[in-house]
This record gives sequence, structure tokens and C-alpha cells, in this order.
Amino acid sequence: MDKGSEMTTAETGPAEVDVAIVGAGMAGTTMATVLGKAGRKVALIDPHRVHHDEFRAEKIGADQMQLFGRLDLEETVMRLVTSMTDIHVFRLGQLFAREQKWEYTFSYGALINGLRDALPPQVPLTVGKVADVSTGPDLQRLVLTDGTVITARLLVVATGYSEAVRRAIGVERVELSKAHSLSIGFDLAVPPRDFAYPAVTCYGKRAADRVAYLTVFPLGNKMRANMFVYRTVAEQWTRDFRENPQKMLCELMPEISAQCGNFELAGPVEVRQVNLATTQGHRRPGVVFVGDAFWTTCPTPGVGIGRVMIDVEQLCSVHIPRWLETPGMSADKICAFYDDPVKVTSDEAGMRVSIYAKQITTETGLEWRMRRLRNNTARRLMIIARRMKDFGQRRTPRMA
Repeated sequence: MDKGSEMTTAETGPAEVDVAIVGAGMAGTTMATVLGKAGRKVALIDPHRVHHDEFRAEKIGADQMQLFGRLDLEETVMRLVTSMTDIHVFRLGQLFAREQKWEYTFSYGALINGLRDALPPQVPLTVGKVADVSTGPDLQRLVLTDGTVITARLLVVATGYSEAVRRAIGVERVELSKAHSLSIGFDLAVPPRDFAYPAVTCYGKRAADRVAYLTVFPLGNKMRANMFVYRTVAEQWTRDFRENPQKMLCELMPEISAQCGNFELAGPVEVRQVNLATTQGHRRPGVVFVGDAFWTTCPTPGVGIGRVMIDVEQLCSVHIPRWLETPGMSADKICAFYDDPVKVTSDEAGMRVSIYAKQITTETGLEWRMRRLRNNTARRLMIIARRMKDFGQRRTPRMA
């Protein structure tokens, strides 16, 4: 379906609402669902009825699933994910641990489309592109490219990395670490039934490789892999990887190559460059920025979706109900969200672990070399202790 047909066939939301949300990704769609179920009049606006295939987050943990549960979205999300446990972790080229914990995998585009399909009937998706926006302490006014006008008491910008609406409002993105990391995704040719382990995580061994880790997991009827490296799209390393990923993976991680079907791929390599950024000029009446539209973190530590859902939870459960109780939408109201201790802690922790993960992987200064030596020594001792325990159990005679 092309954009034109989307524009003519999609339902249109109400023209006067309590909350207008621009961007129907993870933050926007979940927020619209929660607010709609609470009886709020909501307009959810996005340029596309169907979210395109996009390489972004593909796995969450049990703690993040609990956030969906607190918003009464767990049942919906569980229908859209592949559940797994029992993850074999390799460090220093050896099996280090076997983690028994629940994780959930998904294709980002399919997850968003599933969430959109589950929107309550009173919150249709308005398919359109914002042509003009004006904000203030009383009403927010959006004009779409087809001439539709939507007014709202509150405007929520949930457009992820997109800059058009941010710029129209006059809010700037401040880059803290440009080209901070590179996420790489690909499908393995080996099917889950032939894979040696339910799931695998293998950490990089050398700082010079600039590899954080590779994680291989079931996604539906295929084995999917995500690798997180501290490289750029323009580097020769990245071009070489795209040209011959099997060769490079077998050289980087020979200890798991056999279990991964010698890293034979079943499709193209996808890459996504990640910048760490914050926002300035956002403390203004009538409009609030959430998720990646406000603050971006690195996917390597796996905190991104949790941080987005904390934004959604605090807005829907705490701030928006209070804001709508009284007239106006002053900057003081909006700033209560940005200063919310739960949100601040989440954002700052996400940025902190994003920066630390890169430093502990790649920095070559004395401090970081000593930290890696300390960590790796402790891990080697743990591997030796586990092996001795296993050896002792094998040698212990059975009781008569």
C-alpha cells in the first residue's frame, strides 16, 4: 500500500482531544492504549498505517515485561513474542555460565503492528503527517498535510529519532556521543531444532576487536543474532563484515561457531548506528517529549525499552491524570514529568551504563586495563571452580 492509499483509507481520530500523540511506535502506541482504556480522548498520529520493517530492539527481559504488565499490556505483548530461557554464556572463549532466566524476542515492526492492532476502538490510528504545529499554555494545534486540524490540551511527541516535529516546535537534540555504537542483526541458516543450545551469549575477548557481545536466540521458527560493537558504518571493518560475515564471525568467536552452524547466514546483514543524545529547549508549556524523542541510550546494555516504558508509566499513571484535573498546560506542569525522580533515575542510569559498557570494552588506559584484568581474573577463577565441581561430581561414587 502506498502513502496515498493509506491516507484515504485510514480512520481519522477526533479533532478535539485531551491528548494528541505524534508517533505510533513503542511509546506512542502503548501510551494511546493506556490513556484510551482510562477514558481519555486521544488522537494517535503516524505517517503510516503499517509500521515498516525496522532493525531495532529485538529482545527484552522479565523486568521489562513486568513494566508492560503494570500497564495491563502483558497479555497483548506475550502474543507477539517468542519466550525463552536457559541461556549459555561464553566468556574468555569458554562456557562461563548457564543462566536460567526468562527473555522474550520479537521483530520490532511486527511487535508495533501487533500493538497497533490491539488499540482500543475509541483510539483509531490517524494516518497523516504533521505539516504545522503550534503549542501554548492552553491548547495545542496540529495541522496535517491533508488539511485535518487536531486540537489538544496536551501534545506528546513520541517520534523516536525523527526530527521534523521536534524542529517545528523548536526543540534541539544535543549529541553526547556521536556514532557511539553499532548494532548488527542477521538470521542464521541453522534452525532452532538443530541449534546446540536454546540460546547463546558470547562476549568479545580482546579490546582491539571492539566487540561487546553476540547474542543468538530463537525468534519464531528461526535463530536470530544480534551483535553489538563499537564501530562506525563507514569503517573498513564494517564493510568487510557485510561482505563476509561468516568468515569474520568464525574468527572472532570460534568457540561457538560449530553450535551456530559455522555462522552460515540465511539473509542480509542489517546495521544501525546509535548516537547518545539528550534534548534542550524542551521545558515549555503544552508539549512533552518521551522515549527516544527525548533521550537516547545505547542498546548494548538492553535498557532502552524499559526506559521508554517507565516514561509511559509515569506519564499515564501519575502526571497526565493530574494535569487534566485543572485548566491549562503550563510549563510548570510539564516540568514535573522531566523532574520526576523515577524518570530522572531511569534516564541517567541508562546513559551511565551505555557509556560504561563502551569504556570497559574498548578503553586502553591503565585504569580500564586494570578493571578488565580484575574482572577477567575473577571470571577465570569461577570457570576453574565450576570445572572442579563438575569433575568432583563425576568422580563421586554413587551410594549403594
